[in-house]
Amino acid sequence: MAFWDNLKSKTQDLNSGLKTKVGQFKNKDFANASMAMCALIAAADGSIDPQERSKTAALITSNDVLSIFPPAELRQTFDTYCDKLQNDYDFGKVEVIGVISKLKKKQDQARAVLQIGIIIGGSDGNFDEHERKAVKEACFAVGIAPAEFDL
Repeated sequence: MAFWDNLKSKTQDLNSGLKTKVGQFKNKDFANASMAMCALIAAADGSIDPQERSKTAALITSNDVLSIFPPAELRQTFDTYCDKLQNDYDFGKVEVIGVISKLKKKQDQARAVLQIGIIIGGSDGNFDEHERKAVKEACFAVGIAPAEFDL
């Protein structure tokens, strides 16, 4: 139970800190990387169940951190990445990781995208091993040590 309490607390802290930072990240690369991260989390176990996709999309459009972007555009981008992951998971994964890796030279933005992944992954009360692995892979893509996020 201590792990879950710790994760819940960290998620709340991440969310609060992100709200103040994200306003300065209002650009297409950040928006795309955020949606790629969300799609990667939704497909972390190798498939995307329609209910999970719908719940993740609802979280995206209602998330305060992402409210600086038009919700319809976020949803469309998220759906595009989900479709790629559903059609060919391995190839789609390479593509979404590539989108995330575009932030490698923008470490503050990359950290924010990783934090969004953690928030989305933990939103159902279970940040499972597949979701943790997906965030770790994104960490490596942007050159940030997973240990920074206790992964």
